[in-house]
Amino acid sequence: MWCIPPLQNAEFVCAMENVLEVYKRPYDPQHPVVCFDEQSKQLVGEITTPIPAAPGPPERCDYEYVRHGTANLFMLNEPLAGQRFVTVTPRRTKLDFAGQMKMLVDELYPRVPTLTLVMDNLNTHRMSSLYEAFEPEEARRIMQKIEVVHTPKHGRWLNMAECELSVMQKQCLADRIPDETTLRARISIWNADRNNRSKKVNWQFRTADARIKLRRLYPVIQME
Repeated sequence: MWCIPPLQNAEFVCAMENVLEVYKRPYDPQHPVVCFDEQSKQLVGEITTPIPAAPGPPERCDYEYVRHGTANLFMLNEPLAGQRFVTVTPRRTKLDFAGQMKMLVDELYPRVPTLTLVMDNLNTHRMSSLYEAFEPEEARRIMQKIEVVHTPKHGRWLNMAECELSVMQKQCLADRIPDETTLRARISIWNADRNNRSKKVNWQFRTADARIKLRRLYPVIQME
């Protein structure tokens, strides 16, 4: 499925350039840039026991399977530090989002005064969700540590957490996973390995590139 941006749209290019300007910032451990996204994972079990791989033929799985529902994967990724934190939840409600924001502030970055959070415009990704999960004083305390920068609608490719989710999907989620326990274990190993190696996102796309390569997205200036 493609993500097609609107043509000659000032709202899109303004949000895009806001994100690209954030990505230009040098690494600052006292004001980190963190990207947030999520992904659904279907839990699928086998009906017929797979035939294991042997010298020559690969593992063979029957086309039939049984569905065991879905799980949600929250990704918090600090690209310049090469660190990411993945949480598996049964759902993706506003309260789950609020829990992620509290974890971000209190558990992952308790010693920084402020941080910048890049995320998309999904309907549950609203800081107002904090007021549905916590008392007003607590909601405001969490919000005061987070500067939110939204990617434009139809511009999720600008979120580096999306890149990290794609890597995770290819490296450890490509086959059938039957339950949350297996899913958590597999992601935990993958997460720890990438963090230990400080694997970063090598982001090369800049504002100057956007103004040339994506010129069609910029409004045409009408001179009177």
